[in-house]
Amino acid sequence: MQVIEARRGIATEEMKFVASKEGVDLDKLIRNVANGRAVIFKNVKHDVEPVGVGKGLKVKVNANIGTSMDIVDVEAEIKKAKIAKEYGADTIMDLSTGGDLDLIRRRILKEVKIVMGTVPIYEAAWYALKRGDAIVEMSEDDMFKAVETHLKDGIDFVTIHAGVTKEAVEKMKDFKRIVGTVSRGGTFHAAWILHNKKENPFYKNFDYLLELLAEYDATVSLGDGLRPGGLPDATDFLQIHELYTIGKLVRRAREKGVQAIVEGPGHIPIDQIEANVKMAKIATDEAPFYVLGPLVTDIASGYDHINGAIGGAIAAMAGADFLCYVTPAEHLALPNEQEVKEGVIATRIAAHAVNLIRFRDEYEWDYEMSRARGELRWGKQIKLSIDRKNAEKIRKERYPENPEVCTMCGELCAIKLLREYLDGKKGE
Repeated sequence: MQVIEARRGIATEEMKFVASKEGVDLDKLIRNVANGRAVIFKNVKHDVEPVGVGKGLKVKVNANIGTSMDIVDVEAEIKKAKIAKEYGADTIMDLSTGGDLDLIRRRILKEVKIVMGTVPIYEAAWYALKRGDAIVEMSEDDMFKAVETHLKDGIDFVTIHAGVTKEAVEKMKDFKRIVGTVSRGGTFHAAWILHNKKENPFYKNFDYLLELLAEYDATVSLGDGLRPGGLPDATDFLQIHELYTIGKLVRRAREKGVQAIVEGPGHIPIDQIEANVKMAKIATDEAPFYVLGPLVTDIASGYDHINGAIGGAIAAMAGADFLCYVTPAEHLALPNEQEVKEGVIATRIAAHAVNLIRFRDEYEWDYEMSRARGELRWGKQIKLSIDRKNAEKIRKERYPENPEVCTMCGELCAIKLLREYLDGKKGE
């Protein structure tokens, strides 16, 4: 196990790989893994390059894919996973809720070599519906069986909404929201608790959950099942109540040598993002923080990838470690392949904007682009673009008469004109 070895001062092969890839000090990484402020995603059964998330490491990007009950196209989801990887996602999550979930998950694991996460409660709910029961009739065994199945398959991190407790659900009646609860997993648990009048099985049996995770050295992503789904609900009692419950669970995970990350809010006004990140870091003793967006406005339907990138950059600057992408289809539909690509690129830009001020190799990328622009080297500019294919397409579609410039300024190009005067080629 990564944590146990780190506490012994031993560098695992995964730690060595992450330190080398990111150009960070191995001893510092070992210390951060040992104290839980950094994690390394790598299920012992998954043949994949590990990914490090947390203190001292670069901000990472996750892309969600997966079927819905309305649209089940396994090949399309595999293609989306490949697109996400091609355009720079560090991890993916399979959030499938329609079709043969075991088949879909295993096909993606087999065909796309990338760190992968899931939300096992979706499968527990799916099996309940498949046998003719209601979601609230899931058994505790159904829930834990789903987790164990995913871990056996090689899933590297699983979202578990253990912070949605009976106490929190009972308080929902007193703290009413405009939007309500938007987390599917969180809602499944809340409904189950209300129907069965029992405690959340993952909270009640958290030690058993940790035993399962430890067996595969998988990471628990403590889901924010009560996250705000609209700006009017941001930073309310329910969100904060769950966060502090999660903080306690993080400490229990660390005691058992299990890696844990914490999921953060979705819709947050821009002036509350920094406070939310700092509050999460304090409540969880600097556990790696994973945010969906966050989205800084509720009116960006069709452009929520931009909305999420704005919030993601601010959150990462404040200390968030892991950004979940948002696509243009958010709130509207299951994303298609192009929307997955756009979501990944927008979120990568947000992560890069923060990484480049912390890591020299990231800054070098921008420095080289600046040089290429200053020298009007168009081929180099295209090569250095985050989406080379799109940059090349735009350039070719509107190619200038003089290849030294572009069609925005043409012969009035500021860089070209000033260079010519400085070189003495004008005004002679």
